Amino acid sequence: MVVGRSGAIAAAGICGAAFVGYCIYFDRKRRSEPDFKNKLRESKSEGPLPDLQDPEVAQKFFLEEIQLGEDLLSRGEMDEAVQHLSNAVAVCGQPQQLLQVFMQTLPSPVFQALLQNLPGTDTVLASDTCTEDKIHSERTRTAPGAFT
Repeated sequence: MVVGRSGAIAAAGICGAAFVGYCIYFDRKRRSEPDFKNKLRESKSEGPLPDLQDPEVAQKFFLEEIQLGEDLLSRGEMDEAVQHLSNAVAVCGQPQQLLQVFMQTLPSPVFQALLQNLPGTDTVLASDTCTEDKIHSERTRTAPGAFT
């Protein structure tokens, strides 16, 4: 029994050392390649889109895109942030309300880039259903917390 127990401990030690060695290798590779994060992000984003017919999957995708957009925006990567926020608007069940929230929270250049990046925004803006003036007038007409 002593031999079996010490053999198991030795095997666990070898596996642990191999895992730590792999982690060190991966970390060095990551740190030595300046484009490693970008390549990793691209490989993840090029994957197939999730099944957005499933409400739970769509909600998870929506929240991930919002979070990723916020993270990229905080790092100053506006173009990539706008792309992910546009994806969130595209899968959102209530895009008008989300755009109102974005208009209030995002800097104006980012919000304008978001509007330009959305598919079909030209026709929406032409029909005056989602212009910044209209959203602003509705927001000032109805005080926050007031019942309409």
